[in-house]
Amino acid sequence: MSDIDPITLSVLAGRMEQIADEMDATLFRAAFNPIIAEAHDASHGLYHAQTGDTLVQGKSGLPIFVGVMAFAVQAVIEKAAADGDLADGDIYIFNDAHIGGTHLSDMRLVRPYYRDGELFCYLASVGHWHDVGGAVPGNYNPAATDVFQEAFILPPVKLARAGEVNQDIIDILLRNTRLPQSAMGDLNGQLGALDLGIKRMDELLDEYGAETVAAALEALGHRAEQLMRSELQDLPDGRWEAEDFLDNDGIVDEPLKIKVALEIKADRMTLDFTGSARQCAGPVNIALPTTVATAYVAIKHVFPALPANAGVMRPIDVIVPEGSLLSAKFPAPTGGYTETILRMIDVVFSAFAKAAPDRVVANAYGTINALSIAGKRSNGQPWVMFSFYGGGHGGSIETDGLNHGNAPISTATIPPMEILEAAYPVMFRTWALRPDSAGAGMHRGGLGAVYEIEVLEENGAEAFLFGERGRFAPKGIADGGNGTMNIFSYEQDDGWKHPPLASKMRGIILRQGQAVRLETPGGGGYGAARDRAPDAVALDVARGMVSEGEADKTYGTDWRGVTS
Repeated sequence: MSDIDPITLSVLAGRMEQIADEMDATLFRAAFNPIIAEAHDASHGLYHAQTGDTLVQGKSGLPIFVGVMAFAVQAVIEKAAADGDLADGDIYIFNDAHIGGTHLSDMRLVRPYYRDGELFCYLASVGHWHDVGGAVPGNYNPAATDVFQEAFILPPVKLARAGEVNQDIIDILLRNTRLPQSAMGDLNGQLGALDLGIKRMDELLDEYGAETVAAALEALGHRAEQLMRSELQDLPDGRWEAEDFLDNDGIVDEPLKIKVALEIKADRMTLDFTGSARQCAGPVNIALPTTVATAYVAIKHVFPALPANAGVMRPIDVIVPEGSLLSAKFPAPTGGYTETILRMIDVVFSAFAKAAPDRVVANAYGTINALSIAGKRSNGQPWVMFSFYGGGHGGSIETDGLNHGNAPISTATIPPMEILEAAYPVMFRTWALRPDSAGAGMHRGGLGAVYEIEVLEENGAEAFLFGERGRFAPKGIADGGNGTMNIFSYEQDDGWKHPPLASKMRGIILRQGQAVRLETPGGGGYGAARDRAPDAVALDVARGMVSEGEADKTYGTDWRGVTS
């Protein structure tokens, strides 16, 4: 393998990132379902030919996929080795979460890239399909006790052999979804993204040669490792612990602990999740690939300059106890993986806050509030509105938290209400910030949101919620206050009701004109409330973000003497 100079390395790094970015953009523009097209719940990247390690990932895709897609590519490498028939033009497809991480809604396509008859690397695409069968439209089934109740399960199989698409696989996929047109559109979008990736890789290697590009890929891994070691050496040695809880698993109404011990020694770090809850009955379990990937996402937040490359993880040990909900075994349900990985990120941040509080933010709102509303139109056609919803982010040493942001597991956006109202028979009565929801602090948390969604379809609808933070508030750090908790309500003939399990419920029957309401958490605060500037409090009150009574109670009355 030849050496490569820093300038060429930088140019090639940018070119390969651009390839992944273009693949992202291709799918976002072609996808049929709003979760990909509007919310950007998808990702593309380049992966090592022998190990499956992440080499490059697009900047617009979800960070959680950096780690889990490496496991997905590894699964394909193992499948191809066992079958002994890997060929140029093959495309593998699967959604098995226990093999490739995350949950069954995320459909993965993996394609080998050949150069001069030799395997050079893998390209992969993953996107959240709107519906993949199962008991609940949209697949977030809060009452699932195994994966078979969540969605159709597809192991790694060949969608295409040497460039010839296997229509039988497509027929099986389309028969196992309530929304076959959406699924076909998303599949074509992913195939188009892979085709573009192959074309751009051909152009790159034509220009620079396979040997030079391969040298760049190897050098990028070494550089990522060196950057991670350098960052760790700037931190104090020590061991710090933190813990938090999930409300319940959707089946048994008992809290589930997520615990981490963070240890730094020179240029190495350990994240030890021993002490976390055992594998549970409900769908907040996650598979080991998801846990490792989440550790990477948390680390990337703490060290934002690090690249999306597997070399980052070489100096880091992630210890996950056997039998825990963080290393769940098939067929344990994993549909609500988002809620568990958000809590993992929270505890990592809380542990880091004890070691280096200037590096982290307080806890964000901590739930995507996966809400499905589904029914049949008057012409008999099914409709499924699945979306996730925003909340407040945590305050930091520099500034207040972001109001109404998306979850810190992604760079996705919240689908606009205009898109949702245009696509489905619903109306948003309310889409607004939630006053008094932010955790107090020198820098307060961001505000949560209030959404109230009315069903317009004369046949009514059925709603399903998979959320969290209904019983354990997002935590502040450095003496900052906690954010508010999540509140979900649904309208019935005799008034507004709340789920018995606080944040999870299925089978909510809604008549035309009835609604559901989400009041999402605010973020935790950073620093003591007594240190917040009176003029900042006065501005919050003037803007309606904090009520006068809450301001007096939390910050004192000095703000009342501020003149504009």
